[in-house]
Amino acid sequence: MTTQSQIEQKLKGNLNLSYSDVLNESHMHNVPAGSESHFKLVLVSDDFQDLSLVARHKMVYGILDSELKNGVHALALHTYSQAEWTNKQGQAPDSPLCHGGSK
Repeated sequence: MTTQSQIEQKLKGNLNLSYSDVLNESHMHNVPAGSESHFKLVLVSDDFQDLSLVARHKMVYGILDSELKNGVHALALHTYSQAEWTNKQGQAPDSPLCHGGSK
């Protein structure tokens, strides 16, 4: 099972998601080809309603504790309630280009 599919399964099993997108962005960083170390997560759930961004991120970090201790180096988290996602018109920001290291 890939790291990406593990992340997807854990999130779907622990959050009431109305939308999720788990993107492996490792190719945008100075890592070997085929790496699964940098991910962008776009998560929409009313589980996030009335929670601060810090509390939302802590929730996701708790769910993905094992992955973060075993190879996942970075998570770009975009967490929304359904109302916030609607206000954003279903769009999360693009990830910036990596400025670290050179290939």
